[in-house]
Amino acid sequence: MRFRHPDGSTVHLAYCTNVHPAETLDGVRAQLRDHCEPVRRRLGRDRLGIGLWLARDAARTLINDPAELRALRSELDSRGLEVVTLNGFPYEGFGADEVKYRVYRPDWTEPDRLAHTTDLARLLAALLPDDATEGTISTLPLAWRTPYDGDPEAALTARSALTTLAQRLDALAEMTGKSIRIGLEPEPGCTVETTADAIAPLTDVGHDRIGICVDTCHLATSFEDPATALDALAAAGVRIVKSQLSAALHAEDPHLPEVRTALAAFAEPRFLHQTRTSTAAGLRGTDDLDEAVAGRALPDSTPWRAHFHVPLHAPPAPPLTSTLPVLRDTLARLVGGPAPLTRHLEVETYTWQALPAELRPRTRTQLADGIAAELTLARDLLVDLGLKELP
Repeated sequence: MRFRHPDGSTVHLAYCTNVHPAETLDGVRAQLRDHCEPVRRRLGRDRLGIGLWLARDAARTLINDPAELRALRSELDSRGLEVVTLNGFPYEGFGADEVKYRVYRPDWTEPDRLAHTTDLARLLAALLPDDATEGTISTLPLAWRTPYDGDPEAALTARSALTTLAQRLDALAEMTGKSIRIGLEPEPGCTVETTADAIAPLTDVGHDRIGICVDTCHLATSFEDPATALDALAAAGVRIVKSQLSAALHAEDPHLPEVRTALAAFAEPRFLHQTRTSTAAGLRGTDDLDEAVAGRALPDSTPWRAHFHVPLHAPPAPPLTSTLPVLRDTLARLVGGPAPLTRHLEVETYTWQALPAELRPRTRTQLADGIAAELTLARDLLVDLGLKELP
């Protein structure tokens, strides 16, 4: 979906396909047929943006066979789908029964992360619509904090990899005329946990093609104030490459037994749900939600937020809620001013099938309806900010 900002620039809205697990190219094609096109039809649009997730095997197939890449581009066109952004965070296995810590490997100290991200940049340059010259890719925020933290060699290795990537992106732009930018995506528990953590490493790299991806669920989970965070990025000259529109799980009164019970229903074995609370002594947290609800791992006199991407249009029932207000505030700062701070927005609720059983979609139709409802909410927020939806 495309929107015209009052300054005349085009802002893209997509939804991320990592909600539909697929490791192979055949699986990606099935996603387009079974999910993405039906969502587009529900929205009544001739064209729908998707934030494509290409796992390692699917990406390698496309890199090694130009005919397959041309066929994928043709299929996107025929189904009324377009790609200006990729989710390069998960490498493989995102559809496994247990993902947890695996999603953080390989990290930016390992050669496979650089190789995979280079592949994704080359593929995105070929998949961009004919009238688009800029693509974006979100990626791992360097590494999970252990064993990276405290290892100066790890920081040097990651910085070197990002510098090499920037040089490759420069060469790609010169060769194709397409500008691809990469955004580190701060996430609780990682070396770059907050937007503030991103400033030093991105300043060290010092290249316009390497910036930040602001995920509004992660921002909220770490209790970051959107205005403060975005102003600090601007002051440091850090470019906001893209933003993922998402909402975290919020518990206002975690000391109450009924709140603990409600939270426990969201503690599931597939994904990691880092949980945080903001205290007078600073941010406190656990690596997963079950650690928080099981005992005294976290202070419970202040609200808790968990890294669980809840559907934008359907916050959980009381006594829980979502951090949709943080998304609204962030979006207003990103695109509500005289010029957009980013032009690529991506709804990323990959946890539909991880919701408590009674809230999960049971059919493809129900899932498509839910994704379409999320995109409708995001569209309405953009229109309310003065953007005009384009055909």
